[in-house]
Amino acid sequence: MNAPGQAEKVDVLVLGAGAAGFMAAIEAGKRGKNVVLLDHAETIGEKIRISGGGRCNFTNVNTGPKNFVSENPKFCVSALARYKPRDFLALVEKHKIEWYEKTLGQLFCRESANQIIEMLLDELAASGGLLVAGASVRDINKGEDFEVFTTRGNWRAPRLIVATGGPSIPKIGATGFAYELAERFGIPVVRPRPALTPFLFDEDLKARSGKLAGVSTEVTARTPGSPVFREAGLFTHRGLSGPALLQASSYWRQGQPLTVDFAPGRDLGAELIAAKTAHPKREIATALGAGLPQRLAAFLAEEAQAWGTLADASHAELRRVGAAIHALDLRPVGLEGWRIAEVAAGGVDVRALDSQSMEVRAVPGLHFIGECLDVTGWLGGYNFQWAWASGAAVGRSI
Repeated sequence: MNAPGQAEKVDVLVLGAGAAGFMAAIEAGKRGKNVVLLDHAETIGEKIRISGGGRCNFTNVNTGPKNFVSENPKFCVSALARYKPRDFLALVEKHKIEWYEKTLGQLFCRESANQIIEMLLDELAASGGLLVAGASVRDINKGEDFEVFTTRGNWRAPRLIVATGGPSIPKIGATGFAYELAERFGIPVVRPRPALTPFLFDEDLKARSGKLAGVSTEVTARTPGSPVFREAGLFTHRGLSGPALLQASSYWRQGQPLTVDFAPGRDLGAELIAAKTAHPKREIATALGAGLPQRLAAFLAEEAQAWGTLADASHAELRRVGAAIHALDLRPVGLEGWRIAEVAAGGVDVRALDSQSMEVRAVPGLHFIGECLDVTGWLGGYNFQWAWASGAAVGRSI
């Protein structure tokens, strides 16, 4: 360790020992660079450790640029093309980590996310990189080199790679450090917002849906400008969650509607008309319950203003009810926020960076990678693949 006040010279400094930071340090080390990887936490890799229910959804075989949200959607194309899911899978298999595919291309460790952390530590050691944990940054200066002063020592290097993530899940130590550093160097930041997080209802809608907490069903969800996501939806005491809703949250903006189809792939209007012939005295809400949880059917009938028996409703009215439930227009008041958001949307504006090397054009030698950038993946391993790909891009370019 360098003496107090002195800055030890190395080739590359990486801030943030998460997925992207590890990959950048490993790849740079493989190319003979003297690399130091710094992290403010004493226990590194917490976001890796807790991901995928502790089994780490480490990539998605279907990864492509379409699976990411950004104000410059073409930025991620190059890195993703040069480091693919199969490349990371080869690393996993090299370390004899057993894995399995769950659904929709999501790959998980069969045993534990800790295996991925151990793999990264082994790869870093093999590449000659040094990890320094518990190193909180006190200051950063830019002269001929970048000088980084921390609670565990001081270093200087011509290359500084920032991989400190975003402020999602602050309880594990996540911060907006990267955004503050970017602004200090005059780099624009797209306003960060929570992503992959549940929707919140207003008091009136919470009162109407309150009995549904814990009810889950397959839905499609979309917001203006988003794809249609078809996965599970889950009612909570505060609003609506589940994979389909988490996906839509990355696109949603305050004041926008959230459109949910609670019977995807079906034709509820036709089903209700058929039920009218078979059971004319049946309540519409009861008829809806033939293919939905009964509590949910009662709520949907209320929201669609469908009262009375099937016999009381015309065919046109039953088709209207079906159409309403296929495209229920909900109006969330917000999102759960940083506390449980899986990632941050927005971030360091990628229009200021070179997509090949992740280098800031106006500040040679300064690179940003991973979650701190305005590149946000869908739920299901895509954000990890972006971390690996962006880390590999910079590590192989310097």
